[in-house]
Amino acid sequence: VQLQASGGGLVQAGGSLRLSCAVSGTIFSMNDMGWYRRAPGKQRELVAVIDTGGRANVADSVSGRFTISRDNGKNTVYLQMNSLKPEDTAVYYCNAQRVRVRWYEPGNDYWGQGTQVTVSS
Repeated sequence: VQLQASGGGLVQAGGSLRLSCAVSGTIFSMNDMGWYRRAPGKQRELVAVIDTGGRANVADSVSGRFTISRDNGKNTVYLQMNSLKPEDTAVYYCNAQRVRVRWYEPGNDYWGQGTQVTVSS
């Protein structure tokens, strides 16, 4: 099982980016998927998480600007980021929780490799 994130880049303040993260490999099921970020000199923080039913929680700092979604058929989670600010600059990591390859397994959490988002002022 691997998570492959893409979509990061350099954008001016006020611009938009869309991150994608696809889970590869044969899996039986997985629970929540989410996005985290780590800015220089700061700890990793939760950006947004979404469950299998599409219910989402978004951090206050990005509420109203970022939207998380997922395609269960494609095992992919997305993060649409609008009205980007310089303080959104960070490495963004995707996460998949309780990924089960076989039905009888308890499941493991997996992380993507991270994608850099840089917002210039």
